Amino acid sequence: MTKHELKNISDDIISHLPDEVSLDDFMQKIYVRQKIEKGLTDADNGNLYTSEEVRNKFKISK
Repeated sequence: MTKHELKNISDDIISHLPDEVSLDDFMQKIYVRQKIEKGLTDADNGNLYTSEEVRNKFKISK
C-alpha cells in the first residue's frame, strides 16, 4: 500500500468519526477496516468456507 492510499483510508475513517473520539476508538476502526478488507480479498481469491464447513468446524447443528 502506498503512503497516498494509506492517507486516503485514514482520511475516510477520520471523516466518519464523531467529534469526541479516543485514540482507542480510532485504532478499533482501523482494525475493523483491515479485517473487512482482508475478508473481501480472501473472498475474491476464492478462500471461502461453505456454511456446511463452518457448521462442521464449530460443531453446530442446523
